[in-house]
Amino acid sequence: MHWRQVLYSALLVFLVIAAGTAGYSLLEGWGFLDSLYMTVITITTVGYGEIHPLDVPGRVFTIFLIFFGLGIILYILNTGAKIIIEGEFAQLLGRRKLEKRIRRLKSHYIICGYGRMGRIISREFQAYGTEFVVIEKEAALLEADLEGVLFIRGDATRDEVLREAGIEHAAGLVSALPTDAENLYVVLTAKGLNPQLTVVARAGEEGSEQKLLRAGADRVVSPYYIGGLRIAHTILKPNVVDFIEFATKSGNLELQLEEVRIGPDSGLVGQTLDQCGLGRDLGIIVVGMRDSRNGMKFNPTSRSVLSAGTVLIALGESSKLKVLEERARGRT
Repeated sequence: MHWRQVLYSALLVFLVIAAGTAGYSLLEGWGFLDSLYMTVITITTVGYGEIHPLDVPGRVFTIFLIFFGLGIILYILNTGAKIIIEGEFAQLLGRRKLEKRIRRLKSHYIICGYGRMGRIISREFQAYGTEFVVIEKEAALLEADLEGVLFIRGDATRDEVLREAGIEHAAGLVSALPTDAENLYVVLTAKGLNPQLTVVARAGEEGSEQKLLRAGADRVVSPYYIGGLRIAHTILKPNVVDFIEFATKSGNLELQLEEVRIGPDSGLVGQTLDQCGLGRDLGIIVVGMRDSRNGMKFNPTSRSVLSAGTVLIALGESSKLKVLEERARGRT
């Protein structure tokens, strides 16, 4: 990192000045100020001349000091020019701010890989206001649209990179790297660092799904399998596909299909779907319900009782769904 180069340059200057001052004091018996002054005018090659006549050891020492000092000055000038010309100083400050923002994240998500799939996931997370961090090792991919995206350039299979992304405090991780081997390694590493983490992995080749699940992935998605089904359904059931697209498209204000979790402090706990009045008052249709006892239930009846932790799959207008989410969290 560039801030290390700045610190390294400053340390070199300090060491050379300290060595030169000590050398003149020991070899020539000069005082501190004379030794320091002679060191500074020597390494900067200003040519003021000797403040006191030098003995042979002092002259030899001065020759070596000039070579070392000149080399360090040239190195510092080169580093400084690079920072100024390439805008690295501004990038350094921006990167430090980015790192501070990432360290403050809690219950966020990590996206490993910023290829075509990673960018789509990122856009959806942004649309829903979800906090996330992108990890990508290819600089060319990071040159894509990153406005408002927290990112880390590095290898997502490495422990230190995942820790830098705050994996210990993350709620979930998506591994969308190009190869199944990389995704498998990320799943193993992530679960080792945070066993409670929800991990969704991308599978490319047939048979990789079971390997990723055995490695600890909670869900595995195969883009080719899903893409094939989507194409087939678009031909066979185009109206169904159009409706699902319409209901799940982010930013759609007319109709949305959302999942809503009932919180322990919600007034909905202990009530039936009929008592909640979701359809009567809000015009929301509950198409599915999942709880710890019965699992997923399609088209639950009006007598189905809600409990803390129950997840409702609800279809309705965005504004009405927000009201339901507030009631589910315990707000009136």
